[in-house]
Amino acid sequence: MKALILAGGKGTRLRPITHTFAKQLVPIANKPILFYGLEAVAQAGITEVGMIVGDTREEIRAAVGDGARWGLRVTYIPQEAPLGLAHAVKIAKDFLSNDQFVVYLGDNLIKDGITPFIKGFIQRRPNAQILLAKVPHPERFGVAELVEGRVVHLDEKPLHPKSELALVGVYLFDSTVFEILGDLKPSWRGELEITDAIQGLIDRGYEVRHYVISGWWKDTGRLEDLLEANRLVLETLTTSNAGQVAPDVRLEGKVIIDGFEGFTESRDRSSVNVLRSKNPQ
Repeated sequence: MKALILAGGKGTRLRPITHTFAKQLVPIANKPILFYGLEAVAQAGITEVGMIVGDTREEIRAAVGDGARWGLRVTYIPQEAPLGLAHAVKIAKDFLSNDQFVVYLGDNLIKDGITPFIKGFIQRRPNAQILLAKVPHPERFGVAELVEGRVVHLDEKPLHPKSELALVGVYLFDSTVFEILGDLKPSWRGELEITDAIQGLIDRGYEVRHYVISGWWKDTGRLEDLLEANRLVLETLTTSNAGQVAPDVRLEGKVIIDGFEGFTESRDRSSVNVLRSKNPQ
């Protein structure tokens, strides 16, 4: 199985932050959002990763490199314009070949990772599998309609959603999806929609499974979601102290101290850095 990670968006909804950052490199708990996706893919046992990149491709490439730090081999696939998720899958056909693959949106966070979904997909071998989550504002997402436990219809950002079940930014496919992509037409937004591709599989009688996740999931495309994701990740941290704390310093809350002196800034550190002051105020 391969992975296709989408890191080509401009992040206009996160400005002014994304004037100086690729949106996938904005830090959550002091680590770029994109790195959480790479970790999830590696934990699921996948080693071959295609990375869809756009205008920020050089910044993404500089941060990720060849993927070796996660045990991955990353191939960069340029997308000339943000023409939709299904377009990203379509242009990656040569990389994906006839393998099963997972599509992972580079600005998504899933608390429990994707390993069980990958294993289930490989074992059951449906043509596609989608992850769903109950959300308070489904009109902001692709929405699934279920009838007797089966997915019967998908809508992209509907004005009047037929359910509370939003599509999480992780999709699993086998190569039959390329039969649909060859005939897919742009939506009213001018994009090739992944929801239309999956609907095409359903309409042609292919097997599309679904799984409603129980842990939290965050699409960090908006500032308020970015801040909420940061809070949720920080809550999962376990307090640890691998350094030294001066007698006149008091630690409160969930604090992680690395075994180094002083203070350093780094985008890809997964710990919370602490400044040790000789004269705390």
